[in-house]
Amino acid sequence: MANERVELAKLCSARNWSKAIRVLDSLLASSCSIQDICNRAFCYSQLELHKHVIKDCDKALQLDSSLLQSYILKGNALSALGRKEDALLVWEEGYEIAVRESMDLKQLLELEELVMSAKQSKPVVCEDRAIDISPCDTKVVISEDRVADSSCATTPNSDMKTVVCEDHVMDLSSTVTSTCDLASEIHNKSDDTNEITSQHINTIETCRKPDETIKFDRKLFVSNMSKSKSISLDFRLSRGIAQVNEGNYDQAISIFNQILKETPTYPEALIGRGTAYAFQRELDAAIADFTMAIQSNSSAGEAWKRRGQARAALGEFTEAIGDLSKASEFEPNSSDILHERGIVNFKFKDYSAAVKDLSACVKRDKKNCSAYTYLGLALSAIGEYQRAEDAHLLAIQLDQNFLEGWVHLAQFYQDLADYEKALRCLEKVLLVDARFAKAYHLRGLLYHGMGQHRIAIKDLSLGLSFESSNIECLYLRASCYHAIGEYKAAVKDYDAVLDLELDSVDKFVLQCMAFYQKEIALYTASKVKFEFFQFNIDNDVDPLFKEYWCKRLHPKYVCEKVFRQPPLRSSLKGGRLTKKEFSFTKHQITLLQAADYIGKKIQYSSPGFLPNKRQYRMAGLAAIEIAQKVAKAWRSLRSSKKNGKQTRKKEKLSMTSQNRGGAFCSTSASSETSTSYNVNEERYPSGYSLSWQNIYSLAVKWRQISEPCDPVVWVNKLSEEFNSGFGSHTPMLLGQAKVIRYYPNYQRTMDACKAIMINTKYVNNAEDKIIHLSEAGKLEKIANAVSCSDLYDIVGESFWVSTTCDSTAFEEKHLEGTRITVQKMDKIGFDFAIRTPCTPFRWDEYDAEMTLAWEALCNAYCGELYGSQDLNMLGAVKDAILRMTYYWYNFMPISRGSAVVGYIVMLGLFLAANMEVTGSIPPGVQVDWEAILSSNLDTFADSIKPWLYPSLKINKSWKDYADVASAFSTTGSVVAGLSSYDA
Repeated sequence: MANERVELAKLCSARNWSKAIRVLDSLLASSCSIQDICNRAFCYSQLELHKHVIKDCDKALQLDSSLLQSYILKGNALSALGRKEDALLVWEEGYEIAVRESMDLKQLLELEELVMSAKQSKPVVCEDRAIDISPCDTKVVISEDRVADSSCATTPNSDMKTVVCEDHVMDLSSTVTSTCDLASEIHNKSDDTNEITSQHINTIETCRKPDETIKFDRKLFVSNMSKSKSISLDFRLSRGIAQVNEGNYDQAISIFNQILKETPTYPEALIGRGTAYAFQRELDAAIADFTMAIQSNSSAGEAWKRRGQARAALGEFTEAIGDLSKASEFEPNSSDILHERGIVNFKFKDYSAAVKDLSACVKRDKKNCSAYTYLGLALSAIGEYQRAEDAHLLAIQLDQNFLEGWVHLAQFYQDLADYEKALRCLEKVLLVDARFAKAYHLRGLLYHGMGQHRIAIKDLSLGLSFESSNIECLYLRASCYHAIGEYKAAVKDYDAVLDLELDSVDKFVLQCMAFYQKEIALYTASKVKFEFFQFNIDNDVDPLFKEYWCKRLHPKYVCEKVFRQPPLRSSLKGGRLTKKEFSFTKHQITLLQAADYIGKKIQYSSPGFLPNKRQYRMAGLAAIEIAQKVAKAWRSLRSSKKNGKQTRKKEKLSMTSQNRGGAFCSTSASSETSTSYNVNEERYPSGYSLSWQNIYSLAVKWRQISEPCDPVVWVNKLSEEFNSGFGSHTPMLLGQAKVIRYYPNYQRTMDACKAIMINTKYVNNAEDKIIHLSEAGKLEKIANAVSCSDLYDIVGESFWVSTTCDSTAFEEKHLEGTRITVQKMDKIGFDFAIRTPCTPFRWDEYDAEMTLAWEALCNAYCGELYGSQDLNMLGAVKDAILRMTYYWYNFMPISRGSAVVGYIVMLGLFLAANMEVTGSIPPGVQVDWEAILSSNLDTFADSIKPWLYPSLKINKSWKDYADVASAFSTTGSVVAGLSSYDA
């Protein structure tokens, strides 16, 4: 160590600061001396590596907060970086300590002069350092005790001169030169070449998935420059750095190539070239250069950091985190590395690690906007919504024009379904940058989610005017055109999506969906002038097509097996949606107004559920139509009872599907794998009875037409997958992410899962094999488990258990409810979800249960209580309606939309019995989950009755409404009715 001290003294005397820093690194590695930390900060200051000065000073002050030299050096560095106010605060803090303790009068006076000069905004020279308060941060230092002024004076003393430039030292001891010329040369360079910092490229990222955009420091840090290199080499390296900073990557690479041709393992040149490659998205080449730099100098922390960034951009998150963690060993208190690693952890979906890193980052760097906004994203993912909002707000408080922060805050509010705040944030984004296509897409997505498709189209079109190949805007606009019946425009946009060249898997999924949606748009267009009952996706569309559509699979196999829809011209031969459909009669207007009022009752007052005007109208019209159809059936049944002709015979009106596509068209149900189950969805003339499935099919059809880009189909109408148990999947936890809509049901579901495991003493694994849990101690561990991880460790693999649903129709019979699944994810965490399979056997059991539940309702109302207006007398009818609702939710026989369909039918059945539901669903209550998590009807009814039954009022005014099936008889008129409120 003594030899190292001697060498350090010689290097400082020779002004070889780079080598002096290497020696100090070695000394600090063996013994952490506060004085050595300050010495290294001083050396960094001579190289104008201001950020490194600040880091070392912070480290020293953590060890000794009264160290005056650290306040002086840190303030100087902050001032040189243009952070004048911060510098003044640091100097004032140091001065207060100096006055209070009066240990070093010389440094006290120095701090006093610095504070005074900073307040007066005048340059000052003190204690061997140049402090320049002028706007230009570039300084020329002639030895340690003089400052070069702006005059053209020649310096006679030529044996000890050092020019600080481009973050490294050039020795001019062998030449006599004019300081004026040198100063002029340096000042003519870009300010970016003075200090190589860690600022990010200003790119905007959306949350919740890995970004394809590389985010590297725009400025390159170069350390350990050897004085043995020639002045020519120094200048070339400086030129290369300058070219990177200015975005001239090809020129930079050419310069670095020449340097590396002479010195192939020169770390600084390798890091420089690697950074240039990274900005050109040649990430493999960048990683190769950073790797070579590490091999040349394993303590080159910057190379580790940059390789981590490049690996993150390639999606190699595990390796990226490893590299960034290695970089942090060299700079354990680096806020930059914590920031980088926090973002990578977020993209890797390790949200807990992201929160830890980013929280530590903002403690060290309280003005890091990006760190705050990513902290907000990570906190939101793990369900810490209040803390997440606070972090997002801090980000934009620091910078009101922080585009990325406003976008992330808008997404946060949109996820919470706080649409007003989301819209305000997006308005702010567009004030900052009116050409930002992403903001128009997000606002279009928000309006789409609220059912305001026409307004969404305007925003999406604006976004596409600035970014014509934005696939998200194109796909969403196509969906909006499709929903409001502008099929020509929809097909055009779907084709545009299919023609795009893609660069990510997520975008490819949209392209696949565009294929299916185009086919459905063509099918719907062909039905515009036909009666609405002839719009029949379940019977007309090929089962294989529907299955692939539901699963979002690659359409290649479908193209080979299923014939495509005829082109748009053929589809529109029967007519197209015109302005006539949007000219409503008085009776139609009355119906629409009533539907809007009734439909609002479907709204869940829970986080994540946006209010949707279009869905309200759909629900209201469907409920009224159901009430009208059921009331007609009940009148017929009542008449039969009076005449003594009670019968359970089900007569069905047979009608050939108006399929224009031929036997092998994708709208033909001729697939050999289609099951034999039938859904009679026609509109029945008077005198024909209804089945439970006929009633629910009315609501399903309205749900299909209201949002045509949701694949809502009867599960038994899919291909052979039905036989192996195709089912819905509703996650509460995905990895570490808490699904905002459904996580409120997590604890109840976890408790139910544990109770089932303890009661049955077994679970089923992914291959449906039984795993017994009767080993000593396992049941006790299950009882004490608090997380998916605990249960997984007990079982040893992914598993599922099944809830039970007690039959009401058949004594002591237990139906299979839903499956609670604990599935280990490939990366981090678990998929904790409910999955409801639909097999033929299960279908038959629930079909029998629903049939008897429907008959029980008919018998309850069509007897002595028929037409009663006494709510107290209608208790059996109310209970019978809840019975149907309970078994529907446990059955879940459609691919999606079971929750809203079940509630619509319930509203319609109550209305048919002259009872109107006037109250809203209470906050936090999700009716379908209440049913799913109840093992019997009584438990479900007990959870629903307290708020539902008091809201029931006798109402017969609905009978004055026009018949929905007549008022909106064609598919085109239905689409117009749903799309008119924002026309």
